[in-house]
Amino acid sequence: MIAKYVMNHPANMIKLVPARRRLRGFTLIELIVATTIILILTGMALPTARFMLQRTREKELRDDLWMLRDAIDRYKAAADTGAFKTKLGSENYPPDLETLVKGEDVSGKKLKFLRKIPVDPMTGKAEWGMHSMQDDPTSDSWDEQNLFDVYSKSQATALDGTKYRDW
Repeated sequence: MIAKYVMNHPANMIKLVPARRRLRGFTLIELIVATTIILILTGMALPTARFMLQRTREKELRDDLWMLRDAIDRYKAAADTGAFKTKLGSENYPPDLETLVKGEDVSGKKLKFLRKIPVDPMTGKAEWGMHSMQDDPTSDSWDEQNLFDVYSKSQATALDGTKYRDW
């Protein structure tokens, strides 16, 4: 009974009223400050996310170029050891990318150098620029004699300022 009296006593009620007003919610200024902070943090995160996506695509391009060039080198090394015959004047380089996928017959077995031609992450197509030993490295044409090197057909610029086609 005493506890009821103390809780319902007018002096105790007066002390509780201001505390209830403070618990109702945020003031307009607090909401504006919180919204401003959230907008600033979002503004900082969006460019970072965009650059992360571009870095991921650049890493994929580097990996694909490394894989294609490694397949070309393995084809040439196998041809240099006489594992299979190549076209005269090809310098033992493959004639095209498709040959790396189809493979060559070596003692009745297919020797393949690639599972498939990778998609260029910058263009979204499985098309690559190619150079032969006889081509000018800065030209966009390929004389189709042999496949010495590959590059991306993208004309875009990388985050480090270089052109993707020069990688």
